[in-house]
Amino acid sequence: MCRAENILEIGTLGGYSTLWMARALPADGRLVTLEADAHHAATARAHFQRAGLDHLIELREGPALDTLPELENDTFDFIFIDADKENTPSYFEWALHLSQKGTVIVCDNVVRRGEVADAKRESAGNTGIRRFFEKAAEEPRVNATAFQTVGEKGHDGMAVMVVTEDIRD
Repeated sequence: MCRAENILEIGTLGGYSTLWMARALPADGRLVTLEADAHHAATARAHFQRAGLDHLIELREGPALDTLPELENDTFDFIFIDADKENTPSYFEWALHLSQKGTVIVCDNVVRRGEVADAKRESAGNTGIRRFFEKAAEEPRVNATAFQTVGEKGHDGMAVMVVTEDIRD
């Protein structure tokens, strides 16, 4: 989509999506992935090594809001947000900060079985995704859309955004 050479993933879990993205990188590409849970991080590292892609992937362990400032001077071509939903608005702000014109930002799990659109369905995750949508709608430097997906897990969806102008001065 954007011929990414530098990818940031917020939320690794077992590394499944990480491996798909790493496979799309050029030989000199770089993927930084952030994972809060030590067990998930260890599992993902084993998957990266087994797939022979660990040389492209840098896994940073710890809460993303603690590790994102370490990347403050970096920019990424593609950013995938798939972590704790209550912090999605903050992850989106960081994604913008780490973007440049043309960066693609994808935020996963934004439909949540239709709960996000149902005001009666209150949870920290649903509130976080609603706040993310408000921030994205107000952000003039991105073009965005969201769509529903349907699969064996039921229905969910993702938001896809393209940064339309340089964010940094």
